[in-house]
Amino acid sequence: MSATIKLVRENVMMELRPGTFEILVDGQTAGAVDTHQTTEVPIESGPHTVQVRTGRYSSGVHRFEVNDGDVVTYRCNSARVWPVYLASLVKPDLALLLERE
Repeated sequence: MSATIKLVRENVMMELRPGTFEILVDGQTAGAVDTHQTTEVPIESGPHTVQVRTGRYSSGVHRFEVNDGDVVTYRCNSARVWPVYLASLVKPDLALLLERE
């Protein structure tokens, strides 16, 4: 049996970095999520990491653990305020937000 990681991308305000986000699970491409989409990726039980990126910009790396049958949900979007957008030009892993529900 396996588990699932679900990424929800809702645009509640104007995103400063639009476009498709690549989903990385354990450092490997596992899918993609676009604005107003939800993507589910099957994974094995155990410890994992998840991150989203677009070009050189990314979220931080999030660590989590799942058991058989679990569904782990994250919300993602790009920076919504100008100061974070500007900081991401120097520190690209601030550009995208990834939060566990």
